[in-house]
Amino acid sequence: MEPGNDTQISEFILLGFSEEPELQPLIFGLFLSMYLITVFGNLLIILTVSSDSHLHTPMYFFLSNLSFVDICFISTTIPKMLWNIQTQSKVITYEGCITQIYFFLLSAVLDIFLLTVMAYDRFVAICHPLHYTIIMNPRICGLLVLVSWIMCILNSLLQSLMMLQLSFCTNVEIPHFFCDLSQMTQLACSDNFLNYMVIYFTTALLGSGALTGILYSYSKIISSIHRITSTQGKYKAFSTCASHLSVVSLFFSTSLGVYFSSAATHSSHSSATASVMYTVVTPMLNPFIYSLRNKDIKGALKRLFVMVSLKRKIILGLEKCP
Repeated sequence: MEPGNDTQISEFILLGFSEEPELQPLIFGLFLSMYLITVFGNLLIILTVSSDSHLHTPMYFFLSNLSFVDICFISTTIPKMLWNIQTQSKVITYEGCITQIYFFLLSAVLDIFLLTVMAYDRFVAICHPLHYTIIMNPRICGLLVLVSWIMCILNSLLQSLMMLQLSFCTNVEIPHFFCDLSQMTQLACSDNFLNYMVIYFTTALLGSGALTGILYSYSKIISSIHRITSTQGKYKAFSTCASHLSVVSLFFSTSLGVYFSSAATHSSHSSATASVMYTVVTPMLNPFIYSLRNKDIKGALKRLFVMVSLKRKIILGLEKCP
């Protein structure tokens, strides 16, 4: 087949991390464990926030949305990879690849937007505490999440439609464990200049906009904390945003690490390995960061476990009754 042939192929090959047969059970077990921990941990956060009236505040409303998006984020890539390992197949259909790109971009960018909204929430809470309940009212919180969803849906739709315009010929091997947008664009045998321009423009616009919002919010937060005279007051103010700052640092450091490592090594396999940090490890660690560093979450978790254990004892007691 000629490289310039516009024949559209129907499937791709995901090369994954390693082609060594003896390593496949280890990779399967490792990623299955991380996937289950991520889903269980984030579901527990959602359940805790929804069941405890003390957590019905803007900060935890955004946190539960972030946990839901993290479940979607990891579910766009890992189940397919586990299925391919289990069936000893590396195939993904063309339609499946486009669908994976759409939902991966939606979840990834929505993660960034929610982290930005949470930074704004902390900015209002610390810099304008007297007006917090007025500014961050339920209508505004819902509107912020809704706008984030709409913008991310439109961005993912644009990127997916641009991808549908490309033709793929002989090279159908993707050196990754999921359909990565940039690598898919690189594999195309048709003109991909416009696709790269759209990718660079949207990344610069959305990414720099979100990062600027986070940096601005925390610059104001740090300035406000610095003006507090008492050490206890400074610690209390900083503790309200410590968990969020940890998640933001982890997400952006791993994302930028992937970008710079792949640019430095020019190795697709190295990029795939590094991508695990922000696609798998970060969503897995988020529930631990928020539960271990947050007294409200820890208290709500204890109340939830007590309530569940009491209900279980009541049910067992009723079953024993003649």
